[in-house]
Amino acid sequence: MENKKEEWNIALAGNPNVGKSTVFNALTGMNQHTGNWPGKTVAVAYGHCTYEGKTYRIVDLPGTYSLSPHSAEEELAGEYICSGEAEAVIVVCDATCLERNLILVLQTLSFTEKVIVCVNLLDEARKKKIRLNLRLLEQRLGIPVVGTSARSKEGLTELLKSVQTLPEYLMEHDPLRPEINREDLLNNDAEEEMTRLVQTAEQLCRDVVLIENVKYRERERKLDKILTSRLTGIPIMLLLLCAVFWITIVGANVPSGLLADLLFRIQDQLLAFCVWIQVPAWLYEPLIFGVYRVLAWVVSVMLPPMAIFFPLFTLLEDFGYLPRVAFNLDHCFHRACACGKQALTMCMGFGCNAAGITGCRIIDSPRERLIAILTNNFVPCNGRFPTLIAIISMFLIGTWSGAATSAASAILLTLVILFGILMTFLVSSLLSRTILKGVPSSFALELPPYRKPQIGKVIVRSIFDRTLFVLGRAVLVAAPAGLVIWIMANVQVDGRSLLACTSGFLNPFARLLGLDGVILLAFILGFPANEIVVPIIIMSYMATGSLLELNDLGELRRLLVQNGWTWVTAVCTMLFCLMHWPCSTACLTIHKETGSLKWTAAAFLIPTAFGMLFCFLFAAVARITGAA
Repeated sequence: MENKKEEWNIALAGNPNVGKSTVFNALTGMNQHTGNWPGKTVAVAYGHCTYEGKTYRIVDLPGTYSLSPHSAEEELAGEYICSGEAEAVIVVCDATCLERNLILVLQTLSFTEKVIVCVNLLDEARKKKIRLNLRLLEQRLGIPVVGTSARSKEGLTELLKSVQTLPEYLMEHDPLRPEINREDLLNNDAEEEMTRLVQTAEQLCRDVVLIENVKYRERERKLDKILTSRLTGIPIMLLLLCAVFWITIVGANVPSGLLADLLFRIQDQLLAFCVWIQVPAWLYEPLIFGVYRVLAWVVSVMLPPMAIFFPLFTLLEDFGYLPRVAFNLDHCFHRACACGKQALTMCMGFGCNAAGITGCRIIDSPRERLIAILTNNFVPCNGRFPTLIAIISMFLIGTWSGAATSAASAILLTLVILFGILMTFLVSSLLSRTILKGVPSSFALELPPYRKPQIGKVIVRSIFDRTLFVLGRAVLVAAPAGLVIWIMANVQVDGRSLLACTSGFLNPFARLLGLDGVILLAFILGFPANEIVVPIIIMSYMATGSLLELNDLGELRRLLVQNGWTWVTAVCTMLFCLMHWPCSTACLTIHKETGSLKWTAAAFLIPTAFGMLFCFLFAAVARITGAA
């Protein structure tokens, strides 16, 4: 290591769920950037920090259990560590399960001696009455070992100091650890390699880890017996899902209404200002009644539920529950010849299908990753929830009122979601037995320790990293859609608007699906943003030239019934909402992840075909039985 170098490259490595990102954030603060590694689809974060006049460029490598090149993440981490670009590699370990984490430390040492072990989560270890003799571990490894608790910034100064003193330390200390040969690591079969590493890690931890309370994990074991049991695991998962939806439905109503009132008052002010400064009507009408009004709809409908759903979802993630969901569903995906990690990407799709598609990178097998991408749309994103909830409340709940309405809506919405999950299993199985044949791969799934969620950080992270990010992408595609919708509603052909002409043309085919031309056209025009489907339906039925808002669901139900809606129409619309093409943002993400127009088209057509098939069958059965 050259002390004269102006900027040092420091790599952060570690298993998932060891607090590596917390260490990275604590060291770099706001001086961070994220981007795909050159030549790879793996996203890597990097940032800068200074200590005693020295600048460090810290690269946060993807969390991985191994450096054997079995996935893009493992390959990237191994390549970077082996390249010698890093003056030091900090391997972050979990103090509550040190022995397991030392396996990655040993693998890293086979690539480079410039390693520092960061034993993080000391606060968690203290709570569980786990004592660690880090000096003994340091003596055995022959490299610096620093204890930290990144949440409270404990030990971070010592960690940076160890980076500066690493060259002198390596010259003065001889390791007592057994040697791990790099060629053996890469060439031996996985089982033999893992057995040898586990034995070495066990030897290193002898007398280093002292558990004062042998029952410290008893509570976690009891929780796991309940949350991962074959009998109770999936029912509890569905109850939690229902609870999240109920909180989202109840909590989003009032802020959504207030936000809509605010944005439409701003619209009135903009309109008055344009009239006052004498802007031509042909200019301000498409911009205000088209672009702005659609944006107001998207923001008011999408922002409040996302601001509630994403933090709740992130709290479950921070608590350590989501890996248990993957564990519970692993058997189902295995039977579908898919990967159990698909359960995690499916959960991401609840917030945004584009995020779920990007999350499919965690699946190592290209075949199974493609199956997860092609089926992610069967789980409805946040943008489809308002349509589903409105239809459930108007046609399936009936005259219920008060808390019973929101509770019943949450239960029925959960059942709709459950149907989407079942379709995910069905289509995954069909794909894996036809165009994407293959045997399901095995994978190591770590069940991390349960942790008390950091509520403040969770809220901030979920709002800025997820809510505003997804909302920003929706706004970008909704703005031009608003202009197109306004033009179609206001340009006349033989006394009829283009909107009416197009819906009339689609009507015969839509009737076969239990819909009508207006509904089908609304879904087509809603391709940029699913949130605008209902307002387009309202606008078309009322024959107005701009999007309108009906604040009362009873008033909206009367409008729909007057235009021929029945309970069959409602169910078919819900089925089509659940199963139709991905939005434009999701399609762009699919193309980016697959690099193929063919697979992007497949992702578009597969859910659409199933949606049309189920709508047709349901409508046909209803007509034959006289229920329609």
